[in-house]
Amino acid sequence: MKVLAILEQRMLWETLAAAQQIGTEVEAAVAGADVSALAADVATKKVARVYAVQHALIENYTADGYTAAFEALIRKVNPDLVLFPHTYQTRDFAPKLATRFERVLISDVIAAKDGVFVRQLFQGRLNGDVRATGPGPHFASLQAGAWRADTLAAGSAQVEIFTPDLDAAQVRQVPEPPFRESARAVDLTAAERIVSVGRGIGEKEKIAVVEELARAMDAELAASRPICDAGWLPMERQVGSSGQTVAPKLYVAVGISGAIQHLVGMKGAKTIVAINKDANAPIFEVANYGIVGDLFEVVPALIEEIKKAK
Repeated sequence: MKVLAILEQRMLWETLAAAQQIGTEVEAAVAGADVSALAADVATKKVARVYAVQHALIENYTADGYTAAFEALIRKVNPDLVLFPHTYQTRDFAPKLATRFERVLISDVIAAKDGVFVRQLFQGRLNGDVRATGPGPHFASLQAGAWRADTLAAGSAQVEIFTPDLDAAQVRQVPEPPFRESARAVDLTAAERIVSVGRGIGEKEKIAVVEELARAMDAELAASRPICDAGWLPMERQVGSSGQTVAPKLYVAVGISGAIQHLVGMKGAKTIVAINKDANAPIFEVANYGIVGDLFEVVPALIEEIKKAK
C-alpha cells in the first residue's frame, strides 16, 4: 500500500510512524511558503520521498489554499491512502479535500490493519471497525497518542520541491493570525512523564502533595475532568475524551477511578501506575502497576524514596 503522510508540526513523528507501520511505500509532505528546513528534517526518516509543498498563497493556512495545494499533490503522487494528524487544522480542510476525490475522511483513527480502521465511538465506550472500499485514494486522520513516535525508523530520502498551480481567486478566505495559546498553556502530548490527579484528592488544597510528586519525578501535572471542571487546575491540564490525549512513557494516576472518558485520553501510555484506595476501581484494569492504599500515605512515601534515589 502506498501511503502519503501529510504532516504538521503537531503530531509530526506520530503520523509518520503510523504511515511506516501501515504502508509498504511511504511518502511525506509538508506545506507552507518555505518548508525546506522541515522537509529536510523529515527526510532523515525512513520514507521514499518528501514533498515540500511551497507557494506564497499557503504561507498562512486557509482551508481553500491547503485543499487546492494538496489536491494537486495527491493527483500527482496517486497514493492508496492519505494520512493526517487529527488536529483542528485537519478537521477544517481534510473533509473538503477528501470530497474532491469523492471520498470521506475516516477521522480519529486509533488503529489500522489490512485496510480496516478502528475508531472510538460514544466517547470511547465502543470501538468501531471501518473498511475503506473502492479505489484509492482513501483518507484517514489519526488520534493523538495512538501511535508512538519512538517507533519511527530512520533513513535518508530525497526532498522534492512541489509548487502547486494556485490562483489567488481559489483562496476565498482571509488568513487570520495564528492561534496563540496563553503563556501558562502546556502541551501534555509532549511529556514523557505525567502525574495525574483525580477527585480522590478530596480538596483543592491537597493537590499540593501530588504537585510535589510531579516535581520529584520531573513530570507534568495533569488531572481528570472533575478536577478541571471544579477549577482546581486549569483546563489545559485535563486528560480525557474532552481534554488532551497523551501517550507518555510513564503515567501515574493518583486518586483516579478510571472512567472511560479518562481512559480514552491516557491508555496509550507505555507504563501506567495507579494509586487508589478502591481495589475495584476500573483504573486497575489498564494499569501495569497498581497500589491499593490511601494516596495521602502512598504519595509522600514515594516522594521520599524518589528523593533518596536522586
